[in-house]
Amino acid sequence: MARTAVSGRLGTRLRWRVATLVERRPENATASTLVLDVADWPGHFAGQHVDVRLTAEDGYSAQRSYSLASAPGSQHVEITVQRVADGEVSPYLVDGLAVGDPIELRGPVGGWFVWAPGGTRPVLLIGGGSGVVPLMAMIRARRATAAATPFRLLHSVRSPAERYYLPELRRGDPGLATEFLYTRTSPDGWPRPRGRIRHEDITAFAWPPETSPMCYVCGPTGFVETAADLLVGLGHDPDHIRTERFGPSGG
Repeated sequence: MARTAVSGRLGTRLRWRVATLVERRPENATASTLVLDVADWPGHFAGQHVDVRLTAEDGYSAQRSYSLASAPGSQHVEITVQRVADGEVSPYLVDGLAVGDPIELRGPVGGWFVWAPGGTRPVLLIGGGSGVVPLMAMIRARRATAAATPFRLLHSVRSPAERYYLPELRRGDPGLATEFLYTRTSPDGWPRPRGRIRHEDITAFAWPPETSPMCYVCGPTGFVETAADLLVGLGHDPDHIRTERFGPSGG
């Protein structure tokens, strides 16, 4: 009977649902958050993702995966989508989908790269570009539950114009520290030289390995592999490092 119950829950999560766009919020010049009303949403954990399917009038369909940006228990489901040049799906979601339009969602998906309130171990979040999206869901989950778990977010972007959720992060939360790394263009007077993440960045910002933080790293494959290797090289426990990576998918 337990097996039947589990199968039923999996079947519920993995069926397609109709979602309706109720709001679009630009995050930067190439990315927007889509606020969706989803009937019979089963709930999710911070860090999970959904599959999105678009179907043309001739029956052709395209499917992509996007991380959830909203905290569990939110009134609406949110995904943040970065427009991919010459992409099939992302340009329509960012620029073409209008309030009231439907799309199809399936999920939530994933059980490894998740964070739930209740633990006392500090949390280090390292994101590259749009890899900050599931990390933001974790930050929002922490805020929504008034969790006391200390958080630190290290976000690597090419330029200041490509930051995500800036007004919300600038507002600040007790127990949350945020630092940006710029790889191509940095603000005037920025003390750190432009460039990719390196061990000095982690040493200066992260908790030391002996505090046993949980580390969540998300972004392009190369970024994730580099950051994870740096963490291990600095002495962080590999069992406390969780990664989520993405690569080219046709947009």
